[in-house]
Amino acid sequence: MTTVHVVLPGDIDDPVNPSGGNAYDRQVCRGLAALGWTVREHQVPGGWPRPGEPERAALGGLLGGLPDGATVLLDGLVASTVPDVLAPHAARLRLVVLVHLPIEGETERRALDAATVVVATSEWTRRRLLARYPLAPDRVTVAPPGVDPAPVAAGTPDGGRLLCVAAVTPVKGHDVLAAALAEVADLGWTCDWIGPLDRDPAFVDRLRERLGGTGLADRVRLAGPRAAAELAGAYAAADLLVQPSRRETYGMVVTEALARGVPVLAADTGGLPATLGHAPGGDRPGLLVPPDDPGATAAALRRWLTDPGLRDRLRRAARRRRDTLTGWPVTVDRLATALKEATAA
Repeated sequence: MTTVHVVLPGDIDDPVNPSGGNAYDRQVCRGLAALGWTVREHQVPGGWPRPGEPERAALGGLLGGLPDGATVLLDGLVASTVPDVLAPHAARLRLVVLVHLPIEGETERRALDAATVVVATSEWTRRRLLARYPLAPDRVTVAPPGVDPAPVAAGTPDGGRLLCVAAVTPVKGHDVLAAALAEVADLGWTCDWIGPLDRDPAFVDRLRERLGGTGLADRVRLAGPRAAAELAGAYAAADLLVQPSRRETYGMVVTEALARGVPVLAADTGGLPATLGHAPGGDRPGLLVPPDDPGATAAALRRWLTDPGLRDRLRRAARRRRDTLTGWPVTVDRLATALKEATAA
Protein backbone atom coordinates (compact mmCIF):
# COMPACT_ATOMS: atom_id res chain seq x y z
CA MET A 1 0.00 0.00 0.00
CA THR A 2 1.33 3.47 -0.97
CA THR A 3 1.48 6.31 1.54
CA VAL A 4 1.19 10.00 0.72
CA HIS A 5 1.63 12.81 3.23
CA VAL A 6 -0.65 15.72 2.34
CA VAL A 7 0.18 19.20 3.65
CA LEU A 8 -2.96 21.31 3.77
CA PRO A 9 -3.92 24.83 4.88
CA GLY A 10 -5.27 24.83 8.40
CA ASP A 11 -8.66 26.19 7.30
CA ILE A 12 -9.41 23.40 4.82
CA ASP A 13 -12.63 22.40 6.57
CA ASP A 14 -13.68 25.86 7.79
CA PRO A 15 -17.33 26.31 6.73
CA VAL A 16 -17.09 30.08 7.19
CA ASN A 17 -14.30 30.43 4.61
CA PRO A 18 -14.92 27.93 1.83
CA SER A 19 -12.74 28.02 -1.29
CA GLY A 20 -12.40 26.05 -4.47
CA GLY A 21 -8.86 25.05 -3.53
CA ASN A 22 -9.97 23.64 -0.19
CA ALA A 23 -12.85 21.77 -1.81
CA TYR A 24 -10.44 20.29 -4.37
CA ASP A 25 -7.99 19.21 -1.65
CA ARG A 26 -10.73 17.53 0.36
CA GLN A 27 -12.05 15.66 -2.68
CA VAL A 28 -8.64 14.31 -3.67
CA CYS A 29 -7.79 13.21 -0.13
CA ARG A 30 -11.00 11.22 0.00
CA GLY A 31 -10.47 9.89 -3.50
CA LEU A 32 -6.91 8.73 -2.89
CA ALA A 33 -8.02 6.91 0.26
CA ALA A 34 -10.78 5.22 -1.75
CA LEU A 35 -8.14 4.03 -4.24
CA GLY A 36 -6.24 2.34 -1.43
CA TRP A 37 -3.64 4.99 -0.63
CA THR A 38 -2.74 5.66 2.98
CA VAL A 39 -3.39 9.37 3.24
CA ARG A 40 -1.74 11.12 6.16
CA GLU A 41 -3.05 14.66 6.44
CA HIS A 42 -0.98 17.42 8.01
CA GLN A 43 -2.93 20.63 8.46
CA VAL A 44 -0.71 23.67 8.96
CA PRO A 45 -2.52 26.64 10.54
CA GLY A 46 -1.36 30.11 9.66
CA GLY A 47 -1.70 33.08 7.38
CA TRP A 48 -0.82 31.27 4.15
CA PRO A 49 0.44 32.38 1.68
CA ARG A 50 2.00 34.95 4.02
CA PRO A 51 3.25 32.82 6.91
CA GLY A 52 5.04 34.15 9.95
CA GLU A 53 8.27 32.74 11.29
CA PRO A 54 6.56 30.32 13.71
CA GLU A 55 4.49 28.90 10.85
CA ARG A 56 7.53 28.50 8.63
CA ALA A 57 9.38 26.78 11.45
CA ALA A 58 6.44 24.46 12.07
CA LEU A 59 6.36 23.45 8.42
CA GLY A 60 10.10 22.84 8.43
CA GLY A 61 9.74 20.68 11.52
CA LEU A 62 6.93 18.72 9.90
CA LEU A 63 8.96 18.00 6.77
CA GLY A 64 12.03 17.19 8.84
CA GLY A 65 10.09 14.55 10.73
CA LEU A 66 9.02 12.63 7.62
CA PRO A 67 11.00 9.54 6.63
CA ASP A 68 13.47 9.56 3.74
CA GLY A 69 11.80 8.82 0.43
CA ALA A 70 8.33 9.87 1.61
CA THR A 71 5.95 11.23 -1.02
CA VAL A 72 4.58 14.60 0.07
CA LEU A 73 1.73 16.45 -1.65
CA LEU A 74 1.75 20.14 -0.70
CA ASP A 75 -1.01 22.59 -1.44
CA GLY A 76 0.52 25.44 -3.44
CA LEU A 77 -0.95 28.00 -1.06
CA VAL A 78 1.50 26.63 1.51
CA ALA A 79 4.42 25.59 -0.68
CA SER A 80 4.79 28.40 -3.20
CA THR A 81 6.03 31.06 -0.78
CA VAL A 82 8.51 29.05 1.31
CA PRO A 83 11.26 27.75 -1.01
CA ASP A 84 13.84 28.03 1.76
CA VAL A 85 11.74 25.63 3.87
CA LEU A 86 11.34 23.13 1.02
CA ALA A 87 14.89 23.17 -0.36
CA PRO A 88 16.62 21.36 2.55
CA HIS A 89 14.26 18.41 2.08
CA ALA A 90 14.11 18.30 -1.72
CA ALA A 91 16.78 15.62 -2.12
CA ARG A 92 15.39 13.15 0.40
CA LEU A 93 11.61 13.65 0.00
CA ARG A 94 9.43 13.34 -3.10
CA LEU A 95 7.80 16.78 -3.04
CA VAL A 96 4.72 17.27 -5.22
CA VAL A 97 3.34 20.82 -5.32
CA LEU A 98 -0.32 21.28 -6.25
CA VAL A 99 -0.76 24.70 -7.87
CA HIS A 100 -4.31 26.07 -7.82
CA LEU A 101 -3.38 29.71 -8.41
CA PRO A 102 0.09 30.77 -9.60
CA ILE A 103 1.66 33.37 -7.34
CA GLU A 104 4.23 34.21 -10.02
CA GLY A 105 7.65 35.45 -9.08
CA GLU A 106 11.10 34.40 -7.99
CA THR A 107 9.82 32.89 -4.73
CA GLU A 108 7.43 30.55 -6.53
CA ARG A 109 10.08 29.65 -9.12
CA ARG A 110 12.45 28.51 -6.38
CA ALA A 111 9.67 26.60 -4.62
CA LEU A 112 8.75 24.72 -7.79
CA ASP A 113 12.42 23.98 -8.43
CA ALA A 114 12.38 21.99 -5.18
CA ALA A 115 9.46 19.84 -6.37
CA THR A 116 9.86 16.44 -7.95
CA VAL A 117 6.54 16.92 -9.77
CA VAL A 118 4.23 19.92 -10.15
CA VAL A 119 0.48 19.38 -10.55
CA ALA A 120 -1.59 22.21 -12.03
CA THR A 121 -5.36 22.26 -11.69
CA SER A 122 -5.96 23.56 -15.22
CA GLU A 123 -4.31 23.52 -18.62
CA TRP A 124 -4.19 27.33 -18.47
CA THR A 125 -2.18 27.16 -15.24
CA ARG A 126 0.23 24.61 -16.69
CA ARG A 127 0.87 26.82 -19.72
CA ARG A 128 1.37 29.80 -17.46
CA LEU A 129 3.89 27.99 -15.27
CA LEU A 130 5.87 26.70 -18.25
CA ALA A 131 5.92 30.17 -19.80
CA ARG A 132 7.10 31.81 -16.59
CA TYR A 133 9.61 29.30 -15.24
CA PRO A 134 12.31 27.00 -16.68
CA LEU A 135 10.43 23.84 -15.73
CA ALA A 136 10.77 20.64 -17.72
CA PRO A 137 7.37 20.01 -19.34
CA ASP A 138 7.34 16.38 -18.23
CA ARG A 139 7.55 17.54 -14.60
CA VAL A 140 4.31 19.54 -14.85
CA THR A 141 1.05 17.65 -15.18
CA VAL A 142 -2.62 18.60 -15.00
CA ALA A 143 -5.44 17.26 -12.83
CA PRO A 144 -8.48 19.49 -13.43
CA PRO A 145 -11.27 19.56 -10.86
CA GLY A 146 -14.17 17.18 -11.26
CA VAL A 147 -17.81 17.81 -10.51
CA ASP A 148 -20.49 15.72 -8.88
CA PRO A 149 -23.60 14.84 -10.90
CA ALA A 150 -26.69 16.90 -10.07
CA PRO A 151 -30.29 17.17 -11.26
CA VAL A 152 -31.07 19.60 -14.06
CA ALA A 153 -32.33 22.96 -12.81
CA ALA A 154 -35.85 23.79 -13.97
CA GLY A 155 -35.22 27.46 -14.71
CA THR A 156 -37.85 30.20 -14.79
CA PRO A 157 -39.54 31.57 -17.92
CA ASP A 158 -38.07 35.06 -17.61
CA GLY A 159 -34.55 33.96 -16.61
CA GLY A 160 -34.38 36.52 -13.82
CA ARG A 161 -32.79 34.47 -11.05
CA LEU A 162 -29.11 35.39 -11.24
CA LEU A 163 -26.43 33.80 -9.07
CA CYS A 164 -22.80 34.70 -8.30
CA VAL A 165 -20.76 32.27 -6.17
CA ALA A 166 -17.40 33.65 -5.02
CA ALA A 167 -15.71 35.34 -2.11
CA VAL A 168 -16.65 39.03 -2.35
CA THR A 169 -13.27 40.50 -3.29
CA PRO A 170 -11.96 42.78 -6.06
CA VAL A 171 -10.38 39.89 -7.97
CA LYS A 172 -13.78 38.20 -8.27
CA GLY A 173 -15.23 41.33 -9.88
CA HIS A 174 -18.30 42.00 -7.75
CA ASP A 175 -17.84 45.72 -8.34
CA VAL A 176 -18.03 45.06 -12.08
CA LEU A 177 -21.22 43.08 -11.55
CA ALA A 178 -22.74 45.77 -9.33
CA ALA A 179 -22.13 48.40 -12.01
CA ALA A 180 -23.57 46.12 -14.71
CA LEU A 181 -26.68 45.35 -12.69
CA ALA A 182 -27.28 49.07 -12.23
CA GLU A 183 -27.42 49.39 -16.02
CA VAL A 184 -30.17 46.75 -16.26
CA ALA A 185 -32.16 47.94 -13.25
CA ASP A 186 -35.16 48.53 -15.54
CA LEU A 187 -35.49 44.76 -16.08
CA GLY A 188 -36.85 42.11 -13.76
CA TRP A 189 -34.21 40.10 -11.90
CA THR A 190 -32.73 39.25 -8.52
CA CYS A 191 -29.10 38.32 -7.89
CA ASP A 192 -27.79 36.24 -4.99
CA TRP A 193 -24.13 36.68 -4.07
CA ILE A 194 -22.98 33.62 -2.16
CA GLY A 195 -19.49 33.58 -0.68
CA PRO A 196 -17.38 34.87 2.22
CA LEU A 197 -17.77 38.54 3.07
CA ASP A 198 -14.76 38.89 5.37
CA ARG A 199 -11.84 38.70 2.93
CA ASP A 200 -11.95 42.45 2.21
CA PRO A 201 -14.45 44.15 4.54
CA ALA A 202 -13.75 47.65 3.20
CA PHE A 203 -14.52 46.47 -0.34
CA VAL A 204 -17.77 44.88 0.85
CA ASP A 205 -18.75 48.10 2.63
CA ARG A 206 -18.19 50.10 -0.56
CA LEU A 207 -20.29 47.63 -2.53
CA ARG A 208 -23.15 47.84 -0.03
CA GLU A 209 -23.02 51.64 -0.31
CA ARG A 210 -23.05 51.46 -4.11
CA LEU A 211 -25.95 49.00 -4.17
CA GLY A 212 -27.91 51.23 -1.80
CA GLY A 213 -27.16 54.30 -3.89
CA THR A 214 -28.44 52.65 -7.07
CA GLY A 215 -31.56 51.25 -5.41
CA LEU A 216 -30.44 47.64 -5.75
CA ALA A 217 -29.96 46.72 -2.09
CA ASP A 218 -33.20 44.69 -2.03
CA ARG A 219 -32.46 42.93 -5.32
CA VAL A 220 -28.82 41.97 -4.73
CA ARG A 221 -28.61 39.70 -1.70
CA LEU A 222 -25.18 39.32 -0.07
CA ALA A 223 -25.85 35.93 1.48
CA GLY A 224 -22.39 35.07 2.80
CA PRO A 225 -21.04 31.51 2.64
CA ARG A 226 -23.50 28.64 2.51
CA ALA A 227 -23.24 24.99 3.52
CA ALA A 228 -23.23 22.38 0.77
CA ALA A 229 -26.96 21.63 0.85
CA GLU A 230 -27.93 25.30 0.79
CA LEU A 231 -25.48 26.02 -2.01
CA ALA A 232 -26.87 23.12 -4.04
CA GLY A 233 -30.32 24.62 -3.56
CA ALA A 234 -29.11 27.99 -4.83
CA TYR A 235 -27.72 26.39 -8.00
CA ALA A 236 -30.96 24.48 -8.49
CA ALA A 237 -32.98 27.69 -8.27
CA ALA A 238 -30.72 29.72 -10.58
CA ASP A 239 -31.33 30.69 -14.18
CA LEU A 240 -27.86 32.08 -14.92
CA LEU A 241 -24.53 31.95 -13.11
CA VAL A 242 -22.57 35.19 -13.44
CA GLN A 243 -18.79 34.93 -12.94
CA PRO A 244 -17.23 38.38 -13.49
CA SER A 245 -13.74 37.54 -12.19
CA ARG A 246 -10.78 39.64 -13.20
CA ARG A 247 -8.59 36.56 -12.90
CA GLU A 248 -9.50 32.88 -12.67
CA THR A 249 -7.38 29.81 -13.28
CA TYR A 250 -10.27 27.37 -13.64
CA GLY A 251 -13.58 28.37 -12.03
CA MET A 252 -15.12 25.35 -10.29
CA VAL A 253 -18.41 27.20 -9.85
CA VAL A 254 -18.80 27.17 -13.64
CA THR A 255 -18.87 23.37 -13.80
CA GLU A 256 -21.11 23.28 -10.72
CA ALA A 257 -23.64 25.35 -12.69
CA LEU A 258 -23.19 23.36 -15.89
CA ALA A 259 -23.70 20.12 -13.96
CA ARG A 260 -27.25 21.39 -13.41
CA GLY A 261 -27.70 22.65 -16.97
CA VAL A 262 -27.47 26.28 -15.84
CA PRO A 263 -25.85 28.61 -18.43
CA VAL A 264 -22.98 30.87 -17.43
CA LEU A 265 -22.05 34.48 -18.14
CA ALA A 266 -18.30 34.69 -17.48
CA ALA A 267 -15.38 37.01 -18.01
CA ASP A 268 -13.09 35.96 -20.84
CA THR A 269 -10.03 35.58 -18.64
CA GLY A 270 -7.58 32.89 -17.56
CA GLY A 271 -9.02 29.40 -17.55
CA LEU A 272 -12.70 30.40 -17.62
CA PRO A 273 -13.25 30.02 -21.40
CA ALA A 274 -11.87 26.48 -21.33
CA THR A 275 -13.92 25.58 -18.27
CA LEU A 276 -17.08 26.90 -19.89
CA GLY A 277 -16.11 24.94 -22.99
CA HIS A 278 -18.51 23.92 -25.74
CA ALA A 279 -21.40 21.54 -26.00
CA PRO A 280 -21.23 18.74 -28.57
CA GLY A 281 -21.78 20.48 -31.87
CA GLY A 282 -19.74 23.51 -30.86
CA ASP A 283 -22.27 25.74 -29.08
CA ARG A 284 -21.13 27.72 -26.05
CA PRO A 285 -23.25 26.98 -22.95
CA GLY A 286 -23.14 30.64 -21.99
CA LEU A 287 -21.69 34.03 -22.82
CA LEU A 288 -18.16 35.41 -22.50
CA VAL A 289 -17.44 39.11 -22.00
CA PRO A 290 -14.19 41.06 -21.56
CA PRO A 291 -12.99 41.18 -17.95
CA ASP A 292 -13.35 44.38 -15.95
CA ASP A 293 -15.98 45.69 -18.38
CA PRO A 294 -19.31 46.62 -16.74
CA GLY A 295 -20.79 47.82 -20.02
CA ALA A 296 -20.15 44.53 -21.81
CA THR A 297 -21.44 42.59 -18.80
CA ALA A 298 -24.59 44.71 -18.72
CA ALA A 299 -25.15 44.22 -22.46
CA ALA A 300 -24.87 40.45 -22.06
CA LEU A 301 -27.27 40.49 -19.12
CA ARG A 302 -29.76 42.53 -21.14
CA ARG A 303 -29.56 40.03 -23.99
CA TRP A 304 -30.15 37.16 -21.60
CA LEU A 305 -33.09 38.86 -19.87
CA THR A 306 -34.85 40.12 -23.00
CA ASP A 307 -34.30 37.36 -25.58
CA PRO A 308 -36.27 34.15 -24.88
CA GLY A 309 -34.72 32.49 -27.92
CA LEU A 310 -31.20 33.11 -26.60
CA ARG A 311 -32.15 31.74 -23.17
CA ASP A 312 -33.54 28.62 -24.77
CA ARG A 313 -30.43 28.07 -26.92
CA LEU A 314 -28.05 28.55 -24.02
CA ARG A 315 -30.05 26.27 -21.74
CA ARG A 316 -30.05 23.52 -24.35
CA ALA A 317 -26.30 23.95 -24.85
CA ALA A 318 -25.69 23.87 -21.09
CA ARG A 319 -27.61 20.62 -20.78
CA ARG A 320 -25.59 19.07 -23.58
CA ARG A 321 -22.35 20.34 -22.05
CA ARG A 322 -23.47 18.77 -18.76
CA ASP A 323 -23.11 15.33 -20.31
CA THR A 324 -19.43 15.93 -21.16
CA LEU A 325 -18.25 16.92 -17.67
CA THR A 326 -15.90 14.57 -15.80
CA GLY A 327 -16.25 13.52 -12.19
CA TRP A 328 -13.80 13.59 -9.32
CA PRO A 329 -12.59 10.00 -9.91
CA VAL A 330 -10.92 11.23 -13.12
CA THR A 331 -9.17 14.00 -11.18
CA VAL A 332 -8.01 11.57 -8.51
CA ASP A 333 -6.70 9.10 -11.09
CA ARG A 334 -4.60 11.83 -12.72
CA LEU A 335 -3.25 13.00 -9.40
CA ALA A 336 -2.48 9.43 -8.34
CA THR A 337 -0.48 8.95 -11.54
CA ALA A 338 1.55 12.07 -10.74
CA LEU A 339 2.21 10.83 -7.21
CA LYS A 340 3.33 7.44 -8.50
CA GLU A 341 5.72 9.16 -10.91
CA ALA A 342 7.15 11.19 -8.05
CA THR A 343 7.51 8.11 -5.87
CA ALA A 344 9.38 6.30 -8.62
CA ALA A 345 11.65 9.26 -9.38
